[in-house]
Amino acid sequence: MIAGYWIIFIGIMLVSMIVQWRFRSKFKKYTEIPLSSGMTGRDVAQKMLNDHGIYDVDIISVEGQLTDHYNPANRTVNLSPEVYNGRSIAAAAVAAHECGHAVQHAKAYSWLQFRSAMVPLVSVASRMVTWVLMIGVLLAAFSGNIWVLAIGVAALAVTTLFSFVTLPVEFDASKRALAWLDNKGVTHSSAEHDGAKDALWWAAMTYVVAALSSLVTLLYYASMLLGRRD
Repeated sequence: MIAGYWIIFIGIMLVSMIVQWRFRSKFKKYTEIPLSSGMTGRDVAQKMLNDHGIYDVDIISVEGQLTDHYNPANRTVNLSPEVYNGRSIAAAAVAAHECGHAVQHAKAYSWLQFRSAMVPLVSVASRMVTWVLMIGVLLAAFSGNIWVLAIGVAALAVTTLFSFVTLPVEFDASKRALAWLDNKGVTHSSAEHDGAKDALWWAAMTYVVAALSSLVTLLYYASMLLGRRD
């Protein structure tokens, strides 16, 4: 059974590499296609926030590539320079997606609230999980003590749950972004709309693969723990 989990895990890792490559290639493709409206990512973000009556969220440029995110703690939409200053389909899609999270926050979207509530626990669990699992496996193998391994599995379960809770949050943000881009005419043509949708779809797939990878890892260690209990 353990061998079966390793086969699945390796398969998911390969799929993850393909999805990551596909997402980056899509992002590069749509970064090179200018938005007919000529709006920058910052312009798009500002307009989307204003159109939803949100005036207490700052739009910030942060260093790096694909570092875009919404921070509910300090209410900021953080955009990479390529998105913040970009006038492309990709810049518009990403900026609108991150503002979709700000809209979720403003509307008290339940999945985002649940995800935010999990952050402190996930922060602790993610820092300890690798070392605890490693020590737990060694202790279980050489002394038969499974309690440290059990703690590691519990921590991994928390991070896995978090990865799955993230999925509806990300898909909903993209749905809000695409609807707004279309309704407000920011993506003027069907080609622009389809490009934005394509880019966001592949971005979402990276979260799906990450969640599945976390689940397979959890099942692997959980089966090890249950095997030791027997």
